[in-house]
Amino acid sequence: MIKISDDILYKVEKPARYIGGELNQVVKDPSMVDIRFAFCFPDVYEVGMSHLGTRILYHTINEREDTYCERVFAPWPDMEEQMRNHNIPLYALETKDSISKFDFVGFTLQYEMSYTNILNMLNLAGITLRASERGEDEPIIMAGGPCAYNPEPLYDIVDFFELGEGEAMMNDVLDVYKKYRGKGKKKEFLREISKIRGIYVPSLYDVTYNQDGTIKEFKPKYEDVPPVVKKRFIAEFDKVSFPTNMIVPYTEIVHDRIVLEVFRGCTNGCRFCQAGMIYRPVREKSRSMLTEQASALVKATGYQEISLASLSTCDYSDIQSLVTELIAEHSEQNVGIALPSIRVDAFSVDLIKEIQKVRKSGLTFAPEAGSQRMRDVINKGLTEERILEAAKNAFESGWSTIKLYFIIGLPYEEVEDAREIGLLAEKIADEYFKVPKNIRNKGLRITVSTSILVPKPFTPFQWAAMERMDKVQEKINAVRGAIKSRSINYNYHEQKTSYMEGVFARGDRKLCDVLVKAYEKGAKFDGWSEYFNFEIWKEAMEECNVDGDFYNYRERSYDEILPWDFIDIGVNKKYIEIENERAKKAVVTQNCRKGCTGCGIDVNFKEGKCFEGAISN
Repeated sequence: MIKISDDILYKVEKPARYIGGELNQVVKDPSMVDIRFAFCFPDVYEVGMSHLGTRILYHTINEREDTYCERVFAPWPDMEEQMRNHNIPLYALETKDSISKFDFVGFTLQYEMSYTNILNMLNLAGITLRASERGEDEPIIMAGGPCAYNPEPLYDIVDFFELGEGEAMMNDVLDVYKKYRGKGKKKEFLREISKIRGIYVPSLYDVTYNQDGTIKEFKPKYEDVPPVVKKRFIAEFDKVSFPTNMIVPYTEIVHDRIVLEVFRGCTNGCRFCQAGMIYRPVREKSRSMLTEQASALVKATGYQEISLASLSTCDYSDIQSLVTELIAEHSEQNVGIALPSIRVDAFSVDLIKEIQKVRKSGLTFAPEAGSQRMRDVINKGLTEERILEAAKNAFESGWSTIKLYFIIGLPYEEVEDAREIGLLAEKIADEYFKVPKNIRNKGLRITVSTSILVPKPFTPFQWAAMERMDKVQEKINAVRGAIKSRSINYNYHEQKTSYMEGVFARGDRKLCDVLVKAYEKGAKFDGWSEYFNFEIWKEAMEECNVDGDFYNYRERSYDEILPWDFIDIGVNKKYIEIENERAKKAVVTQNCRKGCTGCGIDVNFKEGKCFEGAISN
């Protein structure tokens, strides 16, 4: 066990990030388990502890008596300085043991700009960065999460990737590992798990390139290694294990509340949204299961708010009854309900009024685009009339603070479309002033936020060129210029960060060298504006003879081999191609709940229905 002295903790911001020992932390005797697993989140504690997937997998792995899963987060630079000065290796919170002693070091990949933190965490632990150079006595490095759907930029860092839902395949991997543990047969272990559905071992595949830099061929090195890796998913969501004794941090975290997952997947088909494609099919938990889990979580944590989590919570098929029942059961304890993601077209005044009985939470709408044409291009299926009606209902129900999320730099978007974002915000402000003073609350505040589209794998925009920086700036100026009201505040995203995110989102194996080079030059915490240094990345790409514009500003043809084409998510590539063509014509595709749109998930993955709904359970 590593001793962290008070002298060190006194010198760092938020020492509670590094001490562990929180309520509901899992405690095991490391000498009594066969496998030690370090679950790493490559960002600071407050961000990682807010991530539901981390909590679920921590719980799932620790259900095994033979395995001890511990948590590891990226130390903030002030703590890293202390650790390096005092020769303290990166340690797990539960036992304070160096993660170099563990069997597995697993990373969740939520954001491409956290990749340098992965390298920094390995380096802090004294673990060799490159998989091809790592010794038999060093931990096996694995990764999963949404960014793993293009694993290639990390191909020589990570030993294997889990594609799909970790609860479904983690136990299979650990069962196989027990046969090989301590026998110096890492390669044999990796070869065997490559046959498990959802597992990708990059060292078992070869990639060759054409002269123009595109991929010529991607193939396995051995006949027994599958040429296609099929994602794994949980078919019956009610039966999947879910932690009802979540850890309660000593310090405030980003989402400091109960997070209750109501369903996975999404039927809306927004064309920019990777999650809407890779998490298909939709699987809902029954209302009885959710109310049971909510009660257990309130009892185990003492939190005063339950946040209902999913990609589009209001689409839950029994949302009104669920919210009503949760409020009836927990309002006496002053426990409120929050809906973090509200589709404007699913906005219900009755539902919101029900939530307000206990506590008024913030209200966030995501129209995504300002003009009707662009909302049709991205398949938002939402009219301006509906948006304004929802805003009016919100103001009449007592809200005076609303957040609005938009995307700029979308394919087929013009500057005028961006200007419509500001104009729409103005129209929403007008709706507030139409509400009589004796009904509306004082102090209108509308926050407009625009992010820059980064085209992602497995979306209809995966072939599209990213918007160039000068054009993005023109569109930001157009939004800003259209906003006149003092009640409207406009926030926009850093362009250079989005540029590098785009390079890694659709990058290939050549990016691995760039990543290592940038890290060696000092890159880390690239998702944090105060630490992101674009010059470092430009130098790293130049020295590795890699052109970032090749990945960002080039439209791909449909017959080009993409770095992630070997992954089968269950949605037909042809369907994604057709959706891109429909986007070009601004043609809307209906929500899957209104009728099958033919994506192929119900045919390709026969284990589950296309839609598993709570009401039908």
